[in-house]
Amino acid sequence: MVDARAKKAQKDEPPYGRYAFLNPYNLSLLVGAGVAASATGHWWLGVCAVAAEGLWMLFAPDSTMLRRAWFDKTWQAEKRAEEEDRLNAKYKQLTPADQQRAIQLREQKMRMLQLATDNPSLTVELMKEELSKIDGLLEDFLSLALVCARCERHIGSFDFDALNRKWQSYQNQIREFPEGDRRRDVAEKNIEVLSQRRKRYDDLRRSLQTARGQMDLMENTFRLLADEIVSMADPSELGTRLDDLRIGVEAIRETSRETEDLYQQELEEQQDAQAAEGNQAARRR
Repeated sequence: MVDARAKKAQKDEPPYGRYAFLNPYNLSLLVGAGVAASATGHWWLGVCAVAAEGLWMLFAPDSTMLRRAWFDKTWQAEKRAEEEDRLNAKYKQLTPADQQRAIQLREQKMRMLQLATDNPSLTVELMKEELSKIDGLLEDFLSLALVCARCERHIGSFDFDALNRKWQSYQNQIREFPEGDRRRDVAEKNIEVLSQRRKRYDDLRRSLQTARGQMDLMENTFRLLADEIVSMADPSELGTRLDDLRIGVEAIRETSRETEDLYQQELEEQQDAQAAEGNQAARRR
């Protein structure tokens, strides 16, 4: 547990040493000094360059001025780029309809930011913490849409006619074969699995409808907030509304995780049913 926290803290700490060393200015000076020393035969140039580099690496990473003016800005830019890459990776996996919804939600966010800037009662500094919550909600929206897309693809592949035919076939085998016959035992197990598959399907549909409803709520809340920001006097009003929305998202996250679990269970049970059916066919031969 302690190691995990230490690793997370280390990950969140900007790599000041790397920024001080691996930058074009420092590397070009090192290479230039090395080339000059080699070309002229004045090796003292190389020695001075190494000594200067040692002093630079000793003091530069801990320099408050360099951190504020250079390193921290580089760190923030890298984090924003990583965030964009992660969101884009999720975005590309969505259906075209959900991609369009995500675009509209981001546009709504930009409109909210503009309205907050235009409102003289809301300073940028006061709004910074509250508006940062919007980015988290945008990622939540993409995550929910991604779960919905996977579940909808799977639900779309569910073949009720095939399931009913198999059900009837196994029911016939149960009536045909006597107690203790292994073929009857396998047929009963298949009936049980098919019953579970139908239940999983119903559970998936309920979870999917809940997640879709939460996505609608996020879109409607963003539009309402845009209307309210125009006359809002206290940024905490926005923060309270966003916090309430995040609480709802956290609740739906649990449902989404349950949906994922149901999805995986359904796949595993489907594979088990296919394996059992294959074994039964092999015994018949």
